[in-house]
Amino acid sequence: MTDHGSSVSAGIVIVIVDDERAIRRFLSTALTAHGHTVHEAANGQEALAAVVQHRPDLVILDLGLPDMDGIEVTRRLREWTEIPIIILSVREQETDKIAALDAGADDYLTKPFHAGELMARIRAALRRAVRPETTTTFTEGALAVDFTHRLVKVSGVEVKLTPTEYDLLRVLITHAGKVLTHQQLLRQVWGTGYESEYHMLRVNISNLRRKIEPDAARPSFILTEPGVGYRFKVE
Repeated sequence: MTDHGSSVSAGIVIVIVDDERAIRRFLSTALTAHGHTVHEAANGQEALAAVVQHRPDLVILDLGLPDMDGIEVTRRLREWTEIPIIILSVREQETDKIAALDAGADDYLTKPFHAGELMARIRAALRRAVRPETTTTFTEGALAVDFTHRLVKVSGVEVKLTPTEYDLLRVLITHAGKVLTHQQLLRQVWGTGYESEYHMLRVNISNLRRKIEPDAARPSFILTEPGVGYRFKVE
């Protein structure tokens, strides 16, 4: 695995999986221009072999592969590695996005997409991957969270959160930059059996935004992924 050093986006190894040669070439050119090393795979079997052989820092994966579905590739990779996986697909159905994220993908981009957007998603996925799980403090903009003392401050002023709001914020920050589905959040905060309690999740997200966002109507921290879930945005 590449040593990320101080810049998580410099000179990383990426495996691109797509059965369309033109897409692979476009991605390869864009990523190589940013100093990254790129390996290509045209199907699921090649993808699994490439990850074992090259031990990349990140995988960019198409869902519609000729031999196996990208969701199946994601599941197989997740059996042994936590490497960030970004899905690229023409499928716009929310069910496809949810299935990919629930299988363990970190993010989802719908084709066509801008190269700049992809680079931003890559940076976020890598930052999350190198962030130690044992981190005791988190700072983003005016928001500061001290996990040891369960203390949340906005612009230096302490904010009182309910235990549920705090747990929700902690889960979102732990996976900062990653889209979390409604079901994943409900499972992690409330436990199994609550996966369909969308209203409860929406109410708590709304209350949390009101307390930590500079403008709750235009959130800058907790972003909505329509029909799918939420993402904690990191600059």
